[in-house]
Amino acid sequence: MTTDAQLRQHLVNLLTQRQAHMAFEDAIADFPEEHYNTIPPNMDRSFWHLLEHIRIAQWDILDYIVNPQYEYLNWPDEYWPETGKQADRAAWQQTVEQFLHDRQTLVDLIEDPKTDLYAQIPHGEPGHNILREILVAADHNAYHIGEFAVLRQVMGLWPD
Repeated sequence: MTTDAQLRQHLVNLLTQRQAHMAFEDAIADFPEEHYNTIPPNMDRSFWHLLEHIRIAQWDILDYIVNPQYEYLNWPDEYWPETGKQADRAAWQQTVEQFLHDRQTLVDLIEDPKTDLYAQIPHGEPGHNILREILVAADHNAYHIGEFAVLRQVMGLWPD
């Protein structure tokens, strides 16, 4: 396997596999529907808000990579759902499905040998390339997936 192929496989694994962090699928597995909108103690947002934030941030990074007309979102307002907004099963599922779809799009970019991971993103900030953005997405995802899992533990929401 070439060095380039190894790097690409490591990036895919970083996004999709349980390594030094919990996988997204494991963190949300069997999450109780009655707690989608529960706000853990000393927190401002619900479990669904956190999941939706992870989705929005990953989508934003993907959009930044591929969209020549990319426009920055306003921080923090556009990176989180409104505080009073609640999710039903359909909204929860839509968040999960969109996260997985966008993650797969990132994987497809990584796996495409025509994707130059090191090239400057033409419409991006100086020094920003696809490799950097994949690492930012993976880091952000891992951080908040871990947060989600810990909050789930604090609330006793793991299956017995």
